[in-house]
Amino acid sequence: MADRSFLSWPFFEERHRELADALEVWAGQNLSGIDHGDVDAACRSLVAALGAGGWTQHSGAMAGETLDVRSLCLIRETLARHDGLADFAFAMQGLGTGAISLFGSQAQQAEWLPLTRSGKAISAFALTEPQSGSDVANSTMTATLDGDHYVLNGEKTWISNGGIADVYTLFARTGEAPGAKGLSGFVVPAGLPGFEVVERQQVIAPHPLATLRFSDCRIPKSALIGQPGAGFKIAMSVLDVFRSTVAAAALGFARRALDEALERVTSRQVQGAPLFELQMVQGHIADMALDVDAAALLVYRAAWAKDSGAVRVTREAAMAKLFSTDQAQQVIDKAVQLHGGDGVRHGQKVEELYRDIRALRIYEGASDVQRVVIARQTLGAFQGGK
Repeated sequence: MADRSFLSWPFFEERHRELADALEVWAGQNLSGIDHGDVDAACRSLVAALGAGGWTQHSGAMAGETLDVRSLCLIRETLARHDGLADFAFAMQGLGTGAISLFGSQAQQAEWLPLTRSGKAISAFALTEPQSGSDVANSTMTATLDGDHYVLNGEKTWISNGGIADVYTLFARTGEAPGAKGLSGFVVPAGLPGFEVVERQQVIAPHPLATLRFSDCRIPKSALIGQPGAGFKIAMSVLDVFRSTVAAAALGFARRALDEALERVTSRQVQGAPLFELQMVQGHIADMALDVDAAALLVYRAAWAKDSGAVRVTREAAMAKLFSTDQAQQVIDKAVQLHGGDGVRHGQKVEELYRDIRALRIYEGASDVQRVVIARQTLGAFQGGK
C-alpha cells in the first residue's frame, strides 16, 4: 500500500480525503489486470467504467461550477499508481473538454459535458501540428470564415484519443493578428465531411494517438469557443490547469515504483540477508522517498493555489510538472535497477512504469520548455518588483 500520510497535509479538505479513499477502493476492485492489447477497446472500456463509477464527473465543470484541481490531481495520482492507461483515459476527458468547461458557451457545455462527464462520449485536445509542438504560435492550420461557417484546412498530429474521440477541442488560425494572437478554439465533432484520421501512431507505452487531416471541413460559427483570436489564451489557460495533473500522474507512477522497490528489497535475499541491508540499497530507497515527497509538495501546492483563486499558476504548475516528471523517471529507473534482470522483463510492473513515464516529460510542455517558463516567470517577478 502506497504512503497516504500526505492526505493529512493542509492542502486538502475532508472531501478530498473521502474522494481519495473511495477511489482507492474502486481502483482496487476495477483496475487489476487491465488488458492493454487492444488499446482502443481498452480506452473505451475504461472511460465507460470511470463514467459508471462517477469519476469522470470531476473532469469538467458546467456553468457556475469550477474545476477542482486538487480532486483532478488526486484522481490522476491514484489511477496512475494502479494503471497508466486508466489515468490516460480519465485525463483526456478533462483536457479534451477543458476549453469547453472554462470558456465554452452554455450551449456547448450543455451539449457535450453531460456526455463526457458520464463517460458516454470520449474527448480529445487537438493543438499540436507537424511543425508546431511546443511553439503553439507557429500553428498553420486555418479556419476561414465563410458566411455562417468556418472552413477548416490543415493537419494536427500526436493527438491523444485521435481516432476514437467523439469530440475534439481544436485550435486553428483565424487571422486576427500574426502569431499567437491569430488563433481560435473550436468544438469539432468526429465524423464530419472533410475530417479524416490519416495515421495512427505507435509509441512505447500504448495509447491511442493519431494524425488528423481537415480538408474544407465546415463547422458552424457556433462551434467557436469564446472570442475569435482568443485561442492561444484559451489553450494556455487549459494547460495551466491540467499541467499540474500531469505532474500528479508522474507522482502516481513514482509512488508505485517505490512500492514495488520496497517489496523487492524486503523479500529478496542476497548472501543470506535481505537486500535492504545493503547500504547502497538504503541510499536508493532514501533518494526515492525524498523525490516522491518533494514532488507531492510541488503538485499539491500548485493545485491548492489554483483552487484558492489564483488566476494563473503558470510558475507553480511548471515547477510541479518539471520536477515530478523528471524525478519520477529517476525513481522508476532506481526501481528497475533494484529488480535486476526482472526489472527489464516484459510483464513486470516496473518495466511497464519505465515505458509509461517517458512521455510525460514531453507532452503538455517538454521539460526544457518548463525550464524556460520558470525562468521567465522568476525574472519577470524580480524585474516587476524593482
